[in-house]
This record gives sequence, C-alpha cells and structure tokens, in this order.
Amino acid sequence: MKILLVYPSYPDTFWSFRHALKIIAKKAAFPPLGLLTVAAMLPEEWQKRLVDMNVTSLADDDLKWADYVFLSAMVVQKQSAKEVISRCNKLGARIVAGGPLFTTGYEDFGGVDHFVLGEAEVTLPLFLKDLDEGNAKHIYASTQRPDLEKTPLPLWSLINMKHYSSMNIQYSRGCPFNCEFCDIIILNGHKPRTKTKAQLLSELEVLHSHRWRGSLFIVDDNFIGNKRKLKSEILPALIEWMEIKRYPFTFFTETSINLADDEQLMKLMIKAGFERVFVGIETPNEESLVECNKLPNRNRDLVAAVKKIQNHGLEVQGGFIVGFDNDPITIFKKQISFIQQSGIVTAMVGLLNAPPGTRLYQRLKKENRLLKDNSGDNTDCSINFIPRMKFETLINGYKHILDTIYAPKQYYARIKTFLKEYHPPRRVIQVRSVRLYHLKALIKSVWVLGIKEKGRKYYWQLFASTLLKRPRSFPICMSLAVYGLHFRKTAEQYLGKPVENSQI
Repeated sequence: MKILLVYPSYPDTFWSFRHALKIIAKKAAFPPLGLLTVAAMLPEEWQKRLVDMNVTSLADDDLKWADYVFLSAMVVQKQSAKEVISRCNKLGARIVAGGPLFTTGYEDFGGVDHFVLGEAEVTLPLFLKDLDEGNAKHIYASTQRPDLEKTPLPLWSLINMKHYSSMNIQYSRGCPFNCEFCDIIILNGHKPRTKTKAQLLSELEVLHSHRWRGSLFIVDDNFIGNKRKLKSEILPALIEWMEIKRYPFTFFTETSINLADDEQLMKLMIKAGFERVFVGIETPNEESLVECNKLPNRNRDLVAAVKKIQNHGLEVQGGFIVGFDNDPITIFKKQISFIQQSGIVTAMVGLLNAPPGTRLYQRLKKENRLLKDNSGDNTDCSINFIPRMKFETLINGYKHILDTIYAPKQYYARIKTFLKEYHPPRRVIQVRSVRLYHLKALIKSVWVLGIKEKGRKYYWQLFASTLLKRPRSFPICMSLAVYGLHFRKTAEQYLGKPVENSQI
C-alpha cells in the first residue's frame, strides 16, 4: 500500500508567524506532529510520503502515486483541506480524513471515502483491520480515551527538519478545566492523560539522534494538568537528561495561570530548560471570566501572576478574547492597558467564536444566535454568532486593540517592560548556542526593522538600551522584535492600513 499523508496550508494569521519565519529562513513553525504519529501507526511495510503544504506544494503526481491520501487538519485549515479533497476527487485518489477539523465537523465535507475520527489510537486500528478484510466503513468514531502509553514515536524520517523553526512533541492530552468556549475537552477530555517518563525521554533521544538542536514545543493544551507527576517524576528525569546531553533543546509549552501559584514547579521547569509558556489570559474583566467559566483566572491579580512567572525566568505569551456577553464598552481600553502593564509581548488577541460542540455553541444555539460556520481563525474579524455588543462597535474596538498593541511605539515599550521583569538563571543564557542562521537572521532583522521599517527609531532605542543595560537578554529581545514585524504585517491586512503610530 502507498500512503500519502497531507497537511493543508495555514492562512496568514498571527499564529502562522509567516513574516517572522522569512527573517530566519524557515518555511513553517512546526511539523505536523499528528500525521507523523499516525504514519508510525500504519503497517511498517507500507510506503509512506508526507507533504506539508506549508513547506512544499502538493503535486498531482503525488496524488496519482498514492493508494490512499491521509488528510488531517485543524479548523483554521478548512479552506485548504477542501481544496485538497477537490483535487483528490478529480484525480480519483481515495481519502482518509481525521484530526480536529473532521472530528468536530465531518458532516461539512463531501468527497471523503473514510472518516477516522477521535483519537487515532482507538479508531485507526479498527479502520486498518476492516480495510485489510475489504469492508472498510465510511465513518469510524469513538469517545474512548486511550492510554497514551500506546502512542508510538512519530515517524520523523518523513520530514526535513531544516524547514521548521521548532520541533514538537506531546506529553499529555486533556485539561482539568471546563471553559465554555474551548473544544479541547471535546477532543481530549477532562482528565489529563500522560505518557510515561520512559516514553518522553525516548522521544527526546530520537530528536537528538536526528541532530535536532534548539526549540522544542511541548504541544499539550495544559502541560501542568497533572502537577504531582511533573514535580515528582517527569521534570526531575528531564533535568537529568538535559544535563547529560548538555542542554540541546529549549522548551516551551502551554499552561494555565495557576502555574504562578507553584514556585517549586516553576523552578523545576526553568532547570529543565523551559523558556516560555503560553497562557490563556482571555480577559481582565471579572464578569466575563465568570461567564466563560475560566476558573483559574478568577479572583486573582492577573498582572501580578504574569509578572511572577516572568520573574522566575519564563516568558509569558498570552491569549486574549473580546466579544463576551459581559464585556463592557471599556473592554478594549482595558485589554490594551493590561497587555502593556503586564509586559506580555506576544499578545494574541482574538474575537470570541463558538467552536462546534462546545458549551458556548450549545448555549448560543438555544438562544438562536448562531450565524454561520466557524472559520477557525479568531483574528480575521469574523464571528459565528450575534454578539450582545453592537457588531460594528465590537469590530472597531477589536481593530483599535490591534492598531495599538502592535504599533512600534507600544510594542517596543512592552519588550522593555518584559525585560525589567524577566530574570532567567545565568545558566539558561550560557547554554544557548549561536548558529550561523542566527547571525544571518540578526543581520536581516537589523536591515528590515532598523532601516526599512517606519518604526525604526523605537527599534534602535530598544537595541541600544538592551545592549547597554541587559546584554544577556539581547537574543530574546531581538527575537521578540522580529515577532513584532509579523504581528504588524498581519494586522495590516485586517485593518487595511499600516500599523504605525497608534496611541493608547
């Protein structure tokens, strides 16, 4: 059997980092970990190829070669996925589709031969058995939550790692919280399930043997869902492995804000090589936090919590949402103020949307407020429900946030705020290795940000002050400056004008 695994392309969003990737000469941020893992579940004797459309184009010859095309995608890749299905149908290529996009909305897709939904450890073996016996069904679905000890090592040989800025692994699935707007619990359940210490170290060994060095994203939706196991078993083992291997990787992951309550956990993460965490802040408005059931964020000083994490040496990246029913008209200024005060440089602000199957989706359906399909991109100024706030006010307020926080003056000021709070251990700075592409990226970023860009005076102020006052933080400072270029360029396509000199 000849299998072609296809990963559709992402649209240009804040999450794509397309403009930043050009600076460092990479084609995509992360490889398609799900497909690489599925590939490892297929019979070893089958021939396998993988096409990541974010890295290379999908040729007709690829489709003609395959007995089956395995297609996996997230919701934001919907349009590209539909185009791939259409091409397969024209060429007579048979399709097997799975992953988050199809698990939560397979009814929207015609032309697919077989849907393998849910978690592949459960449904894929059923499909493969029936396929071998010649009676494969159209849909395979299950709500069973598999033991992750059954998950194989990803088949890394199918990709060229040089195309990506970071590799990725998964340690756990599931989240103990129940936010109204989130579909993670639909896909992966409430109870965090984890891999063993041996599995995690094996995955690191394989990446190390493939000569990967640098950034490694642990893709868990809440890495600290099982704190006890992390502190007693996983992180100590990770620390030992990293010390033996002389710190080949730097880690980042996603956590809830209650990480700030556990100093031991933060210290262990830093010692293991973690550099940054993405945290769903969502909103500084307490009533909106109650509305969406964002339990770990309620009744706490969120700015203080963010700064505490930064003080321990972890950069905090933040997700923010506007459009809650309880958002006041002042929410836009409040979000801007919070983002600037907290020093969250990588601030991803989006509009509330209701993913299918979520409690928010069900509530809005009962209230007859649903409008259309969810694009999966909460930054493209589209929403799939009727908001309580006047629609024009919501969109204009959202655009005002983008126009302000990504403007050079505010953005570079936020980097300075962050650097004042950021105190990584000296060892973390020392173990970073400087590679040739880093130097090339620095030269290119200086040309683009320091000479071509209109906000160059703020760039040079930051450049000089960091070299003089915080030289150890210069690498992360320059990385954040490059991120800012991407955010401005992406925001401009939504705003229809340059992001230049906005005022708070």
